[in-house]
Amino acid sequence: MKRYLVTGGAGFIGSHLVEGLLKRGNCVTIIDDLSTGNWSNIASLESNINFRAIIASADERQLLEREVPKHEFVYHLASAVGVKLIIDHPVETVQRIVRTTDSLVDVCTRYHIPLLLTSTSEVYGKSDRIPFSEDNDITIGATSKRRWAYASAKMLDEFLLLAHHYQTSLPVFIVRLFNTVGPKQTGQYGMVVPRFINAAIKNQPLEIYGDGKQQRCFCSVFDVVEALLKFDSAPQAIGQVINLGSNEEISIQQLAEKIINIVNSKSNLKFIPYEDVYGLDFDDMRRRVPDLTKAEKLLNWKPKTKLNEIIKQIYQNQYRK
Repeated sequence: MKRYLVTGGAGFIGSHLVEGLLKRGNCVTIIDDLSTGNWSNIASLESNINFRAIIASADERQLLEREVPKHEFVYHLASAVGVKLIIDHPVETVQRIVRTTDSLVDVCTRYHIPLLLTSTSEVYGKSDRIPFSEDNDITIGATSKRRWAYASAKMLDEFLLLAHHYQTSLPVFIVRLFNTVGPKQTGQYGMVVPRFINAAIKNQPLEIYGDGKQQRCFCSVFDVVEALLKFDSAPQAIGQVINLGSNEEISIQQLAEKIINIVNSKSNLKFIPYEDVYGLDFDDMRRRVPDLTKAEKLLNWKPKTKLNEIIKQIYQNQYRK
């Protein structure tokens, strides 16, 4: 039995990770202020004697000073999520992401507690070098485009962890996630798969932002959690940046059509210009495909779940509500 601390543990990915850790017989403490997480994601764990929830912001320094030394490994998932939230609240996006990570890595360094950061494929910015490899150069859009505040904050997070690893030998792991989806994910902040499925269930139009030709790869949260659980026993991954995602590529229009077919919905497609959703200063990228070579080599991991199965899992979960 080991003791794990998970920031953002009531969130979509965090709650699945916590369940995985507990199933392995570990003790888990989460810190989550429920700003984008939800208590319903972890309510079923409340009676588990190995689970403890602290409802607070992960940027509270005194809290971190008290809790981090009690644990043997820290998963840092607390973050702003979703393009819509990032566009609407850019100040919170930058300040809270960087401030929280700075405080957390500082405390972990003092007690030499291994730290895993979930970063994002957003850091690849406007690169057109497909697939995205962890060592590729990065091209970020102009600072006047609020979209890139999140990517830049996450990049600074990565620099902070790697700097601490270089100077103090702190064991750090950096994971860049690519469009993780699955049961319990909400469409509230713009996540496209749950948003499309919710609309399809109600036979409402599926709103596609832009022309629908932009392409993405969607990975099951269960596959991602399987990978995250491997890091604590993967010393070869210390100090590394590793992509986690699927390389099964699909356009957003094709995704919408696939969901309508699987749900057996009467919905149609509705195309909405980006500026009507995010404002005139919005930037996007056409393709986003991960190179998974490092994940396979260092973690012996590959995504297993096909997109059709992922959609069916989410649909069944939503339909039961």
